[in-house]
Amino acid sequence: MSQNKLYVGNFPYDVTESQLRDLFEPYGEIEELALIMDRDTGRAKGFGFITFAQQQAAEKALELDGNDLGGRPLKVNIATEKGRDDRRGGRSRW
Repeated sequence: MSQNKLYVGNFPYDVTESQLRDLFEPYGEIEELALIMDRDTGRAKGFGFITFAQQQAAEKALELDGNDLGGRPLKVNIATEKGRDDRRGGRSRW
């Protein structure tokens, strides 16, 4: 798992990719920014992932945890992989 990928959550549903990029870019080069969108409404779900080119940039950007964005305190932490849950459609090996 990459230590340069951050989970960013608890931001307002109307936040744009551009706004997030502007907020996080001062910490370092962003390789990828994924704003998770609701399929039905087409608006942001309030969380996303940002991958920095350098691990040090991601670590520095953790400073934004708790900062206000649109009246809501941001949640910023190192992204972790979700464990596979066979109840959610995973395939059995048998």
